[in-house]
Amino acid sequence: QVQLVESGGGLVQAGGSLRLSCAASGLTFSTYAMGWFRQAPGKGREIVAAISLSGTNTYYADPMKGRFTISRDNAKNTLYLQMNSLKPEDTVVYYCAAGDWYKLRHIDSDYWGRGTQVTVSS
Repeated sequence: QVQLVESGGGLVQAGGSLRLSCAASGLTFSTYAMGWFRQAPGKGREIVAAISLSGTNTYYADPMKGRFTISRDNAKNTLYLQMNSLKPEDTVVYYCAAGDWYKLRHIDSDYWGRGTQVTVSS
């Protein structure tokens, strides 16, 4: 059974930082591209960032460029998202996902986590 479990969310002041983690089990982690997505209430899911199997290639949505960094540790089956310079508009639920590069870039995936809430106060 595949499980993706996010952690690291919470409450932070604007301008602060958080590091999200996604622990994967039940799949061969190194054979999946991974991604972070987010979804605000009443809105569609949007991609935050994606990373290739080895971590060589990364993709960031424009609002996250320069502020967020995606990384992975294949030895630990864990995906990370370092979020700096957080803004109140970053207040949403963040999800990790595993799939292939094309699917992730098109907001689709084979497996999804349940999400972790990030709240940025002004």
